Amino acid sequence: MSQRTHEHVDERTARKVAEEAREAEWRLPSFGKQLFLGDLRLDLIHPHPRPSPEQRAKGEGFLAKLSAFCAAEVDPARIEREARIPDEVVRGLRDLGALGMKIPEKYGGLGLSQLYYGRALMVVGSVSPALGALLSAHQSIGVPQPVKMFGTPEQKDAWLPRCAREVSAFLLTEPDVGSDPARLRATAVPDGDGYVLNGVKLWTTNGVVADLVVVMARVPKSDGHRGGISAFIVDMATPGITVENRNAFMGLRGIENGVTRFHDVRVPKANLIGAEGAGLKIALTTLNTGRLSLPAICAAGGKWAAGIARQWSRERVQWGRPVGEHEAVATKIAFIAATAYAMEAMLDLSGQLADDERGDIRIEAALAKLWSSEMACRVADELVQLRGGRGYETAESLAARGERGVPAEQLLRDLRINRIFEGSSEIMHLLIAREAVDAHLSVAGDIIDPDASTGRKARAAAKAGGFYARWLPTLVTGAGHRPNAYAEFGPLARHLRYVERASRKLARSTFYAAGRWQGGLEYRQGFLGRMVDIGAELFAMSAVCVRAHADASAEGPLGSTGANGTGPATAPGKSALLLADAFCRQARVRVEELFEGLWRNTDAMDVKLARAVLAGDFAWVEEGVLDPSIPGPWIAPSEPGPSGREDVHRTIG
Repeated sequence: MSQRTHEHVDERTARKVAEEAREAEWRLPSFGKQLFLGDLRLDLIHPHPRPSPEQRAKGEGFLAKLSAFCAAEVDPARIEREARIPDEVVRGLRDLGALGMKIPEKYGGLGLSQLYYGRALMVVGSVSPALGALLSAHQSIGVPQPVKMFGTPEQKDAWLPRCAREVSAFLLTEPDVGSDPARLRATAVPDGDGYVLNGVKLWTTNGVVADLVVVMARVPKSDGHRGGISAFIVDMATPGITVENRNAFMGLRGIENGVTRFHDVRVPKANLIGAEGAGLKIALTTLNTGRLSLPAICAAGGKWAAGIARQWSRERVQWGRPVGEHEAVATKIAFIAATAYAMEAMLDLSGQLADDERGDIRIEAALAKLWSSEMACRVADELVQLRGGRGYETAESLAARGERGVPAEQLLRDLRINRIFEGSSEIMHLLIAREAVDAHLSVAGDIIDPDASTGRKARAAAKAGGFYARWLPTLVTGAGHRPNAYAEFGPLARHLRYVERASRKLARSTFYAAGRWQGGLEYRQGFLGRMVDIGAELFAMSAVCVRAHADASAEGPLGSTGANGTGPATAPGKSALLLADAFCRQARVRVEELFEGLWRNTDAMDVKLARAVLAGDFAWVEEGVLDPSIPGPWIAPSEPGPSGREDVHRTIG
């Protein structure tokens, strides 16, 4: 099939493919979904869920071993300098069981909870985010998770023991296919008792060293085959596979990311995960919890930044006082510390909710990924600014001239990718918005469907009227207007009352927008983005208040042994309330700005201007400079066929 065919997939077809892959039903309650509907279901997250004594003992024991290994065996400066994770480090982590953290013990894994898996990624990510990327790409989106969730008993027996000791990867993206799966070009053509796989996959994290991969490919529809995008387990030792390039990036220098070509690769039918056509649904469902790996890396960066900011701002003296005592710097320290606490609170709460399996956390996980990736970049940027020239200087250069080698600039480079990984912030806004306005779209379906008949539209209008007649009165007043509501939270009660009021205000705003733009709401991406950002801030405030309330108790949410086995063995106590109060005050300022921006913005003008820019009306702005780009096509050719490149794939024995 030619590239031109997929270049002209129309918008409606593309949206239909994405919508069909979406998990439409809500079988379990969701704190995030209700938050967007103006209903603060605090009972779903409070009291803060805690791990069982068995989960805690197992998790803390592993974290102690992992921390000791990373401190003794991992040289982050070497990874940055050589742009590669040493094979012996990967082997050491394998022997420790780190490749099987999320794999059940019956298959040779550790069987850690999601909570402690996240905390393990925090430990590894604080030493080297590239190492965190290797472990998370393997276990959060690689072979283990989809096989564990959707594999047959035979597939679990065959593949999970291997995954506990071998590296895996997830292959979806193609040179001209990102978040639009309707354009997917890789094919898996039925042939006898299997399939023949052809195609090129881009940005295959772990692909350079992977032993096993999950590949998304399109099965042509034919007799006996329903066809569609499907998920296959592929052994990288199979003939016809070539890793054509090891990609290099601005950060994560040690990441084993490449371009992988499949040419007439035979895949047994037994390697198909789920049914034909179920590939995208499998991928999206896997990501519901898989996305929590990125908030773990972000939280690690935030916690490390808080420590550096505190120590440096006490040591550095300017104008007779430590720089931390000057207001311009003090505000940065306060932001870094409060945000680090919030990122950890969101991560732990989402992880424990995933472990409890009492609710649907697809929105919470997505919000945690979106919010943490954005805020972590701001934290890193503020740390670089706080450190001044030393923040811009590399750690090795600092050490070479006799100072502490603080890799602040590396943190900024390494964290930047998290705003793109596993769904860019722009795509995450749209995905979350789709879930958040699901209730409106469900009741208004035929009203806004251009193909619906007059009769269907009339019936839909009657149904919508009944829904809104019941729902709208609940948005007028609530617990947020009662002075004594949430009194058990002490000084944080006022912030929860604000969250409750803001949640209802957000729901009312969404209703007004749906009425104003109807089916055109999905194109108002500026509005939807701000709406989602408000929800993310409200979720963060809720997580922080619940966490601080638990931290102020005798044990805290994780128990008296401390957060991750490497910190103090005592709970934060009342100081957590002060930090939570500061964070909520900062978040409320951001929320008010976002509410203002819902209706007062330059979105329409910006869209009009962008069209003129694309048409070349302002090309004169670009004159007077030279383009240092290396010549080449904007998007590399990805026609199927044999590879003419050297295979750079390697195996870590």
